[in-house]
Amino acid sequence: MSADITDDLVPDPEAQLTAALRALGRKPSADELEQLAEAMQRFGFDFRTGALRLGLLPQDAVIEPIELVEPVATVTAETARLPERNRTSLVQIALLKISASRALVVKEGLPVRAGKDIPFAADPYSHHSERIRALRTELLLRCPSTRTANVIAVVSPGAREGRSQLAAELALAFAQLGTQTLLVDADLRSPRQHHLFGCDNGDGLSQAIERQDLPPVHRVEDLAHMALLTAGPVPANPLELLSDGRFAKWVTRWRDSYQFVVIDTPPMARCSDALALAAIAGRTIVLTRAKHTSYKDAKEMMRRLANTQAEILGAVVSHH
Repeated sequence: MSADITDDLVPDPEAQLTAALRALGRKPSADELEQLAEAMQRFGFDFRTGALRLGLLPQDAVIEPIELVEPVATVTAETARLPERNRTSLVQIALLKISASRALVVKEGLPVRAGKDIPFAADPYSHHSERIRALRTELLLRCPSTRTANVIAVVSPGAREGRSQLAAELALAFAQLGTQTLLVDADLRSPRQHHLFGCDNGDGLSQAIERQDLPPVHRVEDLAHMALLTAGPVPANPLELLSDGRFAKWVTRWRDSYQFVVIDTPPMARCSDALALAAIAGRTIVLTRAKHTSYKDAKEMMRRLANTQAEILGAVVSHH
């Protein structure tokens, strides 16, 4: 077998991704294939890096060459003259073998469903939903490919700026790619995620921190890869619960068990909870609302965030 013949076989990214996902029991969507092609062209990623960065393939996987039954590479005029068995043996692409499972012992709550107050779920083909998917792509490309979860805190200066909605929509968008995603309502002052998903808030994060007991995690219907942890009853000392090290221990566990953790936070102008959450998460998205958030409040938020040394992945301006 000549080296020239081997060099002529360049695996097609679409075929690579299709084969890899089918090996994991998934079928890639047209949106996933388009995002991968765009990432490879825009950032110069190879197939493996692009697929991992976009969350199309699990982060805790190793690449192993596996021979396919059917060829997926381009068959040149020279290789077409080879016997079929030899031609197939030339076609080896990177497929994924899971080297370790992310098993987390959890206390299962009742299944929940995204409600009508989450536009991304209510109308997945709207212009708004397309912008959420575009934001998801940008975040995936900015987050490093690691074996631990990317933890992102969504922060904003004041109330009624769409912070809880954005956190929910981002978590849904990540989970739609087949990545294990946890949405955490860490607003222990005025929690909202249980309203958005129509579930009980009698037991949640606040009690889990106080008791150091497993929190009840709700699976989201029609999204096997997404889970919701509600805030639980409003405690008397929310800032102390979030900043004394007990919450950080839970985040450490989640980093080893999920691929994305999205944290909803209280308004930064009202309390310091969001600062503690941003410092623990290490990465944030800042949100402001057009014709609602003042320049002074936004500037003060950025000044206070700088003290946490958390990485700001991006800024979102809501027009709703």
